[in-house]
Amino acid sequence: MLVGAVGYNYRHRKDFIMDCPHGVGCPLILLIKEPSVFVINGIEHRAEKNSFILLSPDTPVKYHAAEEFYTDDWLYFNYEQGDNEKFERLDVPKDTLVYLGNIDELSQIIRSVAYEYQLMKEGHEEVTRYYMEIFLLKLARQLKCTDKKSCIITDRNSRFMQLRAYIYAMPEDIADVGSMAWDMGISRSSFQHMYKKMFGVSVMTDVISARMERASQLLATTNLSVREVAERCGYTNEYGFMKRFKMHFGKTPTEFRSML
Repeated sequence: MLVGAVGYNYRHRKDFIMDCPHGVGCPLILLIKEPSVFVINGIEHRAEKNSFILLSPDTPVKYHAAEEFYTDDWLYFNYEQGDNEKFERLDVPKDTLVYLGNIDELSQIIRSVAYEYQLMKEGHEEVTRYYMEIFLLKLARQLKCTDKKSCIITDRNSRFMQLRAYIYAMPEDIADVGSMAWDMGISRSSFQHMYKKMFGVSVMTDVISARMERASQLLATTNLSVREVAERCGYTNEYGFMKRFKMHFGKTPTEFRSML
């Protein structure tokens, strides 16, 4: 799949109308995040929140919000060799609205594609192709899942495990609990409760542990200053980092380094 244009979490007010009487011009994937009205080949349908559709290039379509807002992820692309057969093999329907029950994981992949697409760095086309391979496989799995409640639980557990792996891989990029909960699409309190229930520790305990682990590695393997180590571990306040480090290891960063 060759991505032509992509948008993540675009939101429009009720007066937004996309009207394409001759089709959208190329294949279009939509992840629909608000109740919406679609007119496909002259037939009106209601799209529930968390629905998916793959529109063919020449299919007449018109869509807009059913309530106050229309929000979606969208991706225009072109088929490459073997793609049509791949879509057929995975039983991905065309021009048909499908309620998925949960689109969080798929939406995060689109988010990654959009980020990569904006970077336009060397190899970005290949990277986005791999993302779309994963997207299709994840989509096919959800399409085959008849128990939507079970799918939601499975996908959410998978996303929590992915988040924990990311925390330990990139602790400096973790913002705050509110941001993580927003990315998961759940409330702050629910997010914290579910995280602790799944892993036995609070999310901030994991964030701190990951940052301290990263700090100890940097102190042991680089000549970075304490301030630079603090910054690379996600701390903007050097004193706060030093205090946290001593609480965690029982030594200051300087003492820790001198014992190596």
